[in-house]
Amino acid sequence: MKYFHEKIEAKWQAYWAQNQTFKAQEPNVQNPLPKYYVLDMFPYPSGAGLHVGHPLGYIASDIVARYKRHKGFNVLHPQGYDSFGLPAEQYAIQTGQHPEKTTRENIARYREQLDKIGFSFDWSREVRTSNPDYYKHTQWIFIQLFESWYNKTTDKAESIRTLMQEFEKNGNAQVHAVCDDNITSFTAAEWNAFSSEQQQKILLQYRLTYLAETEVNWCAALGTVLANDEIVNGVSERGGHQVVRKKMTQWSMRISAYAERLLQGLNGIDWSESIKESQRNWIGKSVGATVKFQVSGSKFQVEVFTTRPDTIFGVKFMTLAPEHELVSQITTTEQKAAVEAYVEATAKRSERERMADVKTISGVFTGAYAEHPFTKEPIPVWIGDYVLAGYGTGAVMAVPCGDERDYAFANFFKGTHGMPEIKNIFNQDISEAAYGEKSGFELVNSDFLNGLDYKNGTKKAIEALEKIGAGNAKVNYRLRDAVFSRQRYWGEPFPVYYVNGLPQMIAKKHLPIVLPEVEKYLPTEDGQPPLGNATIWAWDIEKAGVVSCELIDNVNVFPLELNTMPGWAGSSWYWMRYMDAQNENEFASEDALKYWESVDLYIGGSEHATGHLLYSRFWNKFLKDSGYAPTEEPFKKLINQGMILGMSAFVYRSEDSKTLYSKGLIQGKIVHPIHVDVACINDITNELDIEKFKLHPLYTDYKDAEFVLENGKYIVGREVEKMSKSKYNVVSPDDICDEYGADTLRLYEMFLGPLEQSKPWNTAGITGVSGFLKKLWRLYFDDNGSVIVNDEPTADMYKSLHKTIKKVTEDIENFSFNTSVSQFMICVNELQQLKCNHRAILEPLAVLVSPYAPHIAEELWSALGHEGSISAVAFPKCEEKYLVESEKEYPVSFNGKMRFTIKLPLDLTAAQIEEIVMADERTQAQLQGRTPNKVIIVPGKIINLVG
Repeated sequence: MKYFHEKIEAKWQAYWAQNQTFKAQEPNVQNPLPKYYVLDMFPYPSGAGLHVGHPLGYIASDIVARYKRHKGFNVLHPQGYDSFGLPAEQYAIQTGQHPEKTTRENIARYREQLDKIGFSFDWSREVRTSNPDYYKHTQWIFIQLFESWYNKTTDKAESIRTLMQEFEKNGNAQVHAVCDDNITSFTAAEWNAFSSEQQQKILLQYRLTYLAETEVNWCAALGTVLANDEIVNGVSERGGHQVVRKKMTQWSMRISAYAERLLQGLNGIDWSESIKESQRNWIGKSVGATVKFQVSGSKFQVEVFTTRPDTIFGVKFMTLAPEHELVSQITTTEQKAAVEAYVEATAKRSERERMADVKTISGVFTGAYAEHPFTKEPIPVWIGDYVLAGYGTGAVMAVPCGDERDYAFANFFKGTHGMPEIKNIFNQDISEAAYGEKSGFELVNSDFLNGLDYKNGTKKAIEALEKIGAGNAKVNYRLRDAVFSRQRYWGEPFPVYYVNGLPQMIAKKHLPIVLPEVEKYLPTEDGQPPLGNATIWAWDIEKAGVVSCELIDNVNVFPLELNTMPGWAGSSWYWMRYMDAQNENEFASEDALKYWESVDLYIGGSEHATGHLLYSRFWNKFLKDSGYAPTEEPFKKLINQGMILGMSAFVYRSEDSKTLYSKGLIQGKIVHPIHVDVACINDITNELDIEKFKLHPLYTDYKDAEFVLENGKYIVGREVEKMSKSKYNVVSPDDICDEYGADTLRLYEMFLGPLEQSKPWNTAGITGVSGFLKKLWRLYFDDNGSVIVNDEPTADMYKSLHKTIKKVTEDIENFSFNTSVSQFMICVNELQQLKCNHRAILEPLAVLVSPYAPHIAEELWSALGHEGSISAVAFPKCEEKYLVESEKEYPVSFNGKMRFTIKLPLDLTAAQIEEIVMADERTQAQLQGRTPNKVIIVPGKIINLVG
């Protein structure tokens, strides 16, 4: 009876689907099973489908999910699609096809591929962020954020009504809130006298989601704002278009309110230290002081944040971000042209590019001077692109003697525009470099700070600044409020309409506000977002619905928000929707949230180390404050899987493209490597299929080229690179499943190496795993059918099985899947040598293998005479009695040198061991009639004869 993976895998995939084998049980109050929630970062369904690198994390999470079911847990292992996104919109612009259509088709392709690999997903809970029945809840969460403020006193978000009540009773003097800067104070009487519109404008300064003019990354070619992680080397990741910084009125999320909680929360979750450090760096907590510098001859003040107030007497110039709002107001007439040119040039560079470029020194003098708060000496004010508008206050007090960048800047512009000489305030040498340490110095040339160290100097400087009203102690964070508007069509519509320019929220009962149909997906001719092309896109309060824009002058009809939400909106809460995905009235019931709580294991790529994880943690904490989320953190344990890299292939063309040289013949020749589609080569021999290459549409230019062969073959060059369509090194999991089977693919991806590490794909290596499954099959079947017997196994058979149970259990618990595959291979080889076909061994072995190779395990279980799925069978337990060694192979040494080994029972005493060893003919041969001076025996360890 042969192993036909095609029939077996199709059979069991159909069985799982028909019986909903992996559907999680609903919470049962009377008899609650222990729960385990394992989640993958859900995919964006691109048109390219999956390559073999994509399933790596899914296979690992599936192994854990299946293992936990075997261990008696109610497992929630869902899957869905992050289905809003810029690629679908760009495709719609190019082809005119609605993004919903292409997204639906891409999802169908993904589902087909995922099913083929045999994942135990609970598909009854599938979510798609672009479905109105999903994003109506995203819209509702947005409204909750709008209706909330952050109370610093209680350290949590609260209803905006509590803030209004405080204003009505006491004004805002005693309010400790995370809010806009430069809030005007008012009394209760003044608040109560304000018009409704005035009150709404004030509340916007406190809400957790708010409208504000902010610096954004604007891509004119794509017609939208881009997030920092959508920009690579100063251009858009999609299409390589120019991106500039510009100010726009945008919706923003006040994530900065949660900075400290986001930071502290990292201490209680099981994430890798590298991911935690990425989050800490992004949050960027700094302890220091704000200092105010009066701009000479004006009403303006420049406020800076510094972590080194002790260096206040070393300030020799100031640098503002080119986007700083004061730049245009303080620049002198003489410097205006130079400043404007610099500002324009800087707008074309992304923030990441500016942060990464530590070598280039550039800047322009504004012509203005500020006044030192203590000495009153004039300090030149410059602009420089190394200062970012969104970090701190967008201005720095430059202390060249204590900061390398300031030191380089001062030396570069030395002698121009009044750039003063560097002043040393440390009793250390700065002739070659700045002194940036916080220890090992005393302050000099620093007036009342002379003789102090960093700690005491900082304390005294802050006291002095507070005394004269020029500064105060402050904790600062790098984390900035997140821009939440996108000028796109294919995204969640905002549940917002405008009355007299002020935003109003649409009631929950009218959600979702569904995306309208538009004729084109580009911005309008007057620069409005694509939703401006909709003919029906206005809100009728009286009819409580979306109506024709032509009615907009009607007293009851108002314009809707034309921007859409960013891609991270739907992915910032999706794990909660899985808990109760069919609930029409709320995003999840209280019972479901209480039962599932949070994700026990979250697996995904490290590219989400900051953005997605920070936004998700922020929304979770907000929903916790609001009484919905049961836990402070959404993901208990996080694993970032490594990448599976592609093995690219190359041919080598001559300069005139008329000759292609085999890899071994390029030495000494001028050749140019060209990526070859790996479908044109034999992965095992690295031989090019020349005829297939000539017929390939990418290589028609070479159909008449001369192929210079070695030993009658054209051997391609190979190189490990990222798996990518552009490098033609993509391997489809469909091809592997068709040829070798899904179980082989699953085992091989785990076998490649530790989950967290990147590793190259090599199809040639898959044959070994395929051979292992055939060996496993032969333990249960021969050509005539089942060979299972009910005889009692031998001790060695039990030992091999229980050694494997112990190893596989430990490996899964420690997420060390590659070593489990090795152990399976060892076990099967041992059982094969022992001629084991014993039911008592092979039944538990099938269960052991099941999480890794579920299809073959199901078939073996069925062949053993069992009904139903193996997935609910208890996982085997290791019995240590089978692992206890009864014998020990002792090394026998003479004067410390091992001469031979002897196998003896472990229960012998030292005297019995000595008697047996002394009688052994090999001992007599070594002693040659001598009597040893000493015989050292440690039972179970060593035998050594001395003298």
